[in-house]
Amino acid sequence: MLEKLYPECQKCSTGVLLPLSDYGRDGAPIMFKAWVCNNPECGFSLRIDNGEVSFGRTITQSSK
Repeated sequence: MLEKLYPECQKCSTGVLLPLSDYGRDGAPIMFKAWVCNNPECGFSLRIDNGEVSFGRTITQSSK
């Protein structure tokens, strides 16, 4: 079902990329701040931090 809604992960071709959102410094919502593969064995991520795109870093759960 998710395969029809979200793009296939180009790294593992098994999982799909799921969008994650966050809030900025002033509390404004940031839609699609990161995309992560839902395959736990893959761990691919693509995210935007301060206008810079990074990929490959493991996304972890925030302590906040």
